[in-house]
Amino acid sequence: MKTSWKPGTMIYPLPAILVSCGADETEYNMLTVSWVGTVCTNPAMCYVSVRPERHSHPIIKRTGEFVLNLTNEDMAFATDWCGVKSGKDFNKFAEMHLTPRKGEQVSAPIIVESPLSIECRVKQILPLGSHDMFIAEVVNVQADSRYIDSETGEFKLLEAKLITYSHGHYYKLGEEIGKFGWSVRKKK
Repeated sequence: MKTSWKPGTMIYPLPAILVSCGADETEYNMLTVSWVGTVCTNPAMCYVSVRPERHSHPIIKRTGEFVLNLTNEDMAFATDWCGVKSGKDFNKFAEMHLTPRKGEQVSAPIIVESPLSIECRVKQILPLGSHDMFIAEVVNVQADSRYIDSETGEFKLLEAKLITYSHGHYYKLGEEIGKFGWSVRKKK
C-alpha cells in the first residue's frame, strides 16, 4: 500500500555539488547545490538551479559562467558549511582551506581539491519560482588524474569517494551492482 504526500521534490539521492563562480579572485565564491543535472549529451549541457537571493546568483547571472565541482568524503564538512554560510559574510575558499584556480575555458574558478570540475557557460536562464534554472553548455572538464584509469581512461567513481545528498542528509556512494546493459548481456 502507498501513502499520498503533498507534492514535493522527492527525487533523491542527488549529487552534493560545490558550484564555484566569479570573474576574478576578488569575487570568487562557491555554494552548495543539489538541484543539478544533465540536460543534453550533444552538445554536452547541464543545469543548476539557484535561489535568486543567494549571493552567487547575481554573480552567475552577470558573468554567465560557473563550475560544477563534485565533492567527496574529504570535502563533506566544507560542502555542508558552504551551504549554510553566505559568501556575503565569508571568503568560503579561505574559511574551508580550499584552493580556487581559474578555469581553463571560463573565468570562474575550479576547486583544486574536487575530484572532478565541470566548466560551464550559461545559455539560458529560466525563472521557475523559488529557483532560477541556469542551463549551460559544458565547455571543459578537469579531472583529478588520481581517479583516471590509465588503461581505459574512465573516471574511477568509487575511488573518488563521492558523496550524495538525500532529504537533508549526506551519504557515501555504495557498491556497484551492475554496469549499463548488464541486464540484457548474453551469458558466456
